[in-house]
Amino acid sequence: MQRTKLDGSLNPQMKVSLDAMGNNDSATIHKALGGPVDIVTVERPGYDKHFLTVQPASPDPHTMFDSVADFIREKKAHIVSQFVFGGAELSGRGVPEAERINGHRDWPVTWIHGEGPSGMAFSGAQATAVTGDVQTLVIGGQTVGSVYEDRYARYCRLGNLHAPDVTQSRERQTEETFDLMCTALAKADMTFDHVVRTWLYMDRILEWYDEFNAVRTAFFEKHNVFDGLVPASTGIGVANSSKAAMVADVLAVQPKTPDVKIEMVDSPLQGAAWEYGSSFSRGVEVAVPDCRKLYISGSASITPDGATAHVGDVEKQIALTMEVVAAILEGRGMTWSDTSRSIAYFKDIKNAPLYHAYCQRQNLPHFPVSLAHADVCRDDLLFELELDAVKVMTIPMVSS
Repeated sequence: MQRTKLDGSLNPQMKVSLDAMGNNDSATIHKALGGPVDIVTVERPGYDKHFLTVQPASPDPHTMFDSVADFIREKKAHIVSQFVFGGAELSGRGVPEAERINGHRDWPVTWIHGEGPSGMAFSGAQATAVTGDVQTLVIGGQTVGSVYEDRYARYCRLGNLHAPDVTQSRERQTEETFDLMCTALAKADMTFDHVVRTWLYMDRILEWYDEFNAVRTAFFEKHNVFDGLVPASTGIGVANSSKAAMVADVLAVQPKTPDVKIEMVDSPLQGAAWEYGSSFSRGVEVAVPDCRKLYISGSASITPDGATAHVGDVEKQIALTMEVVAAILEGRGMTWSDTSRSIAYFKDIKNAPLYHAYCQRQNLPHFPVSLAHADVCRDDLLFELELDAVKVMTIPMVSS
């Protein structure tokens, strides 16, 4: 495995030969669930992708970094992105702790937390890691992303993007963050046309969500996003360790072969989000010959006409949200068992037991989920769930 720094053009030696990797080897999925670390691995000959969801398992929450590091060393893999859910003030020790355990950190870490009781506690972490070569994207001396590839596509994962000057207006910071996305993607020889998923974490979201939406929509119009693929997205209210108005993560996919299919996915129980002013798709599916990856946007208790359902009743909001996500999964021939990672956001983290009770009543299988304390994009929305799922597809053998 090799990691290289990318602060200019791509290294042509990073290109992967399809013939060398073979054409008829199907992917397999391996799962290790139910411990301090839930692990879902998509395995191919010569290339693995690991999705890790970590729960704090000791009085010292920093030990969850050890769990990730032990796995990475064992698999000879490299982290390409990481979320940490916990008090921003804990990042002062947490980031150095992660570097002590893992060695020099050359991947983006997005560290977020809700206001209030979660400020001095961790609720978990997530990381994506791959075997094979990875390039590090650097802008202004800061690590902002990772570039990696398999036989079918190149991937760019950006993280913790925010405006350099956090004293500017929220709107201006948002504009600069979207511009920074384009700058980083250009260093990976990609454009915003390749973006399939965004995570947009806004400090005090309820004070300025309409203004944020206006900036995002203007950016999408300027870059003709509405004429192509509108990314899946999560827009949620949390603080960050940079004290920025917004931090963002991005996943972009650049197909290498014509049999890679990327398309937007509708929600059977909800209308299009842009019909009520939010510029994102309900989901995006990336299908390559040996597997399909489904990215479901942050979903909440919203009716088909865009109104909030079950105002004031968190149990019913949780139930409807779970039904919405289940319907999207079912529409793509998937189930909860196909989940590779998910995040459940609670306006009041004390309501987390209600989520667990719902899963138990419905006899849902154990699947990887991180719990986060956050404001949803409306004051009367109390719960939101985002979810990724992956399903293997059999590649037909080619007769000689």
